Amino acid sequence: MAAGARQAGPGAAVLALLAAWLALAGSPGEQRSRVWVLSAANWSLVLQGQWMVQFYAPWCPACQQIEAAWENFAKESEHLDTTVGKVDVTQEPGLSGRFFVTTLPTIYHAKDGVFRRYRGSRTSDDLQSYILERKWEAVEPVAGWKSPSSIMMHGMAGLFHFSGWIRQIHSYFTGTLGIHVWGSYAIFILATLLIGLILGLILVLIADCLCPSKSRYREEASELIEKENAELTAVEEVEETEELSENELEEAAEEKEDISGGEDGAKSSEEANSSEDGSEEDSAVEEGSGTEETEDICEQHPIDSETQSSVRQRKSQVADNGL
Repeated sequence: MAAGARQAGPGAAVLALLAAWLALAGSPGEQRSRVWVLSAANWSLVLQGQWMVQFYAPWCPACQQIEAAWENFAKESEHLDTTVGKVDVTQEPGLSGRFFVTTLPTIYHAKDGVFRRYRGSRTSDDLQSYILERKWEAVEPVAGWKSPSSIMMHGMAGLFHFSGWIRQIHSYFTGTLGIHVWGSYAIFILATLLIGLILGLILVLIADCLCPSKSRYREEASELIEKENAELTAVEEVEETEELSENELEEAAEEKEDISGGEDGAKSSEEANSSEDGSEEDSAVEEGSGTEETEDICEQHPIDSETQSSVRQRKSQVADNGL
């Protein structure tokens, strides 16, 4: 038995080394049978040169059927100036989300970062003619916003990667820890609710800081209005005191004017009395002078009549002498 163990030892070591080599050959980023295994770490290689990339899953029957044709196509890739790659969607959910893979198998043609969906036959000859005859030029390229290198598809890749991470946690709960499937679902539901409450609280706090509530706004507005009213009342009081002082000054000035007006009235009344007395005296004087004048006029009338008669007599005498 010891000899058998010794003979089995080197064989087991060789088998272990062969298994390790196969595992390394199938790891992402390494070339196996001229088919590049792409992952989230090295997918950017597709943005340079010409590529044909297949998205597959090990459990997919259609993917298993074209596996041999894909290998043959990869062997002829050197003559076609094309690099052939593949992506396992079960291992790279983020990369499948970046290319928005919804059916399996899905094949993409890439030329210097411009992607086109291959929808032809999946035989090796048809794949080769697609490259040799440049049939891909007649195919409409993927829109810019759906391009794997766009910002939107970066977000889609993160979403798919997150879903794959949740799937791994679910497998850990059910496989390693032995939790029932419904128990795992309950844990995810509680975690989702808790995370949602925390995120909602954070959003509410941010919204309250950026956009204060109406009640708080009303309180602040009422405080501002009260301050403005207080300032207005203070200004009005100052104006009222100024008006009162002005009114008092005006009243004092009016009182002074009234006093001076009374004195002037007394003086004017005295002057009016004195003027009346003077007018009476003047009227008396004027009456006396009038009587004197009438007397003089009466005296002058007989004198005038005498002169007129004497003149008439002289004229008659002159007339007689002339004859």
